[in-house]
Amino acid sequence: MVAQPLAGCAVAVAEQAGAATIGPDLARPGRALLIVNQKARSGQDQAEAALAALRGAGLEAEAFEMPEGMACAEAVVQGTAPGGFDRVVLGGGDGTLNAAIPGLLRAGLPFGILPLGTANDLARSLGIPLELEGAAQVIATAAARPVDLGEVNGHAFFNVASIGFSAELAEELKSDSKKRFGKLGYAVAALGLLRRARPFSVELLHDGRVERVRTIQVSVGNGKHHGGGMTVAEDARPDDGMLDVYSLEVTHWWQLVALLPWLRRGTQGQWRDVRAFRTTELELRTRRQRPVNTDGELTTHTPAVFRLRPAALRVFAPAREA
Repeated sequence: MVAQPLAGCAVAVAEQAGAATIGPDLARPGRALLIVNQKARSGQDQAEAALAALRGAGLEAEAFEMPEGMACAEAVVQGTAPGGFDRVVLGGGDGTLNAAIPGLLRAGLPFGILPLGTANDLARSLGIPLELEGAAQVIATAAARPVDLGEVNGHAFFNVASIGFSAELAEELKSDSKKRFGKLGYAVAALGLLRRARPFSVELLHDGRVERVRTIQVSVGNGKHHGGGMTVAEDARPDDGMLDVYSLEVTHWWQLVALLPWLRRGTQGQWRDVRAFRTTELELRTRRQRPVNTDGELTTHTPAVFRLRPAALRVFAPAREA
């Protein structure tokens, strides 16, 4: 039976039909809670396909309804409350994953990802296949790996939090344009905003230092990818126990265009006008309050205090290469 479309998330209970190799911490078949974001770009169309993919990977799925408008985090908590579950499966994009974080922390269960969003940056950072069948196989057969969380002013994030250009872009990029244009929606909105981008002053406090700079954007990454194609740093990982920071201290908008290939590869730190470093704690102060974008959503504002929460959750993902 297929989960019914709801405002926000639809929930289904999946029970594994047979034994699978799922790592030493989950060495016997168990039960999983599947949460599919019906508002994700592909979520409503692919809810049924997600359940079919789980069945094909050895999981038996059963629909479970929840009250309309329930948040993803609350769905995780209430859905797992009866007990007997050993994992949570989230179907959606990076916004869905971010919204589920408080529930995952409370439930204390490892989670799997079915990438149904626009960018799917966390899935790409973890090496999870972007097609449903491959992602379902990972959930059924891979061991659960520790994953870090970043946190800014108490708001947790998986990928990147930033101020400046990307936060303004998140404010301008409405969900309806993402649904209609997908990744093209990012490009369309970015082109309109790029010419209006102006440097602003910010203080970066980290590792006993205070750096005062003029910048267009400061990004603080826990994961590797963000923004549907950008890379925080070429060697960044969401489980390396560090935050990767870069500041784009350019003076003209056209320099961002020239920087684009480096931003995609994560080598922007090689530029003279880009400040890049690694840390575990950071504070950003600005003259006026500026919004902070966390995994594509505006959740807080400056002054912004960042910290790392190492190995805060466990995720089913392919083994990391040594």
